[in-house]
Amino acid sequence: MSGPVVECVPNFSEGRDARRVEAIVAAMRVEGVRLLDWSMDADHNRSVVTIAGEPGAVVEAAIRGAGKAVELIDLTRQEGVHPRIGAADVIPFVPVSGIKLEQCVLLARQAGLEIWRRYGVPVYFYESAAARPDRANLEDVRRGQFEGLRDAVGKEAASRPDLGGPGLHPTAGACAVGARKFLVAYNIYFGSSDVSIVRAVAREIRAASGGLKGVKAMGVMAHGRAQLSMNITDFKATPISQVYSAIAKLAHRHKVALAEGEVIGLIPEAACERESEWMRLLSGFDPHTKILEHRLEAPLGWPGEPSR
Repeated sequence: MSGPVVECVPNFSEGRDARRVEAIVAAMRVEGVRLLDWSMDADHNRSVVTIAGEPGAVVEAAIRGAGKAVELIDLTRQEGVHPRIGAADVIPFVPVSGIKLEQCVLLARQAGLEIWRRYGVPVYFYESAAARPDRANLEDVRRGQFEGLRDAVGKEAASRPDLGGPGLHPTAGACAVGARKFLVAYNIYFGSSDVSIVRAVAREIRAASGGLKGVKAMGVMAHGRAQLSMNITDFKATPISQVYSAIAKLAHRHKVALAEGEVIGLIPEAACERESEWMRLLSGFDPHTKILEHRLEAPLGWPGEPSR
């Protein structure tokens, strides 16, 4: 791709109805935007979409996806193990080439303003786009989830959105829009159904508890197994092999095996460690479909059309 390239990875609070998710993805089809990946998870009740392309076009695609999510997702009827505050829960913009993080902050602000103007969904800005230091961390923005935040904004001015409001959208909640560097969404399934063990491991490794830098982690039940769900936000400072090694030691202490790993969405080539144990444990990992640089050259077809 010539010219500046930005990636956007919207997360939507729907992972069980494929028709709804396909409609949201299809709504994001804009000239100059490539569809790189999309996936659904029924237990998390969440879908993750990855698009990339010319910055202005990617912003418009993300806005349209948020609008379709507002139309199709009702949070008062939605539940899943993954925290969420909105139908279009998070929309991060990530610099790929020819563009800086600071410019992605401006894209995030533009997208947030249009989401509020067009659809009446209030917006919280997070990570590098945060308007307040206490909202830089996404977990702080999402504390209490949709239900808790819906109550809090009526009582506490400090909880109100950065744009719009003061109340949340009655069915679509709020949207967290941000700018950040690449992160790796990495999950490990344990050979146990005891989720308390995985939650103990999550507390040990996550940065917020004094663990590994740039690691966010939670323990959940997913697909009948205990799952350690992680976002690794700085794989250069903390390589995934280091994260895996720490988890393996803790699992050994708890006398439980690590059964399987998975990457949600795409991973940059720079984060791959080809001969590592964590990559050998990945289930169904295909470099041609899971590595960002490969997908940029061979994107997916949009719903309703064949892959290119």
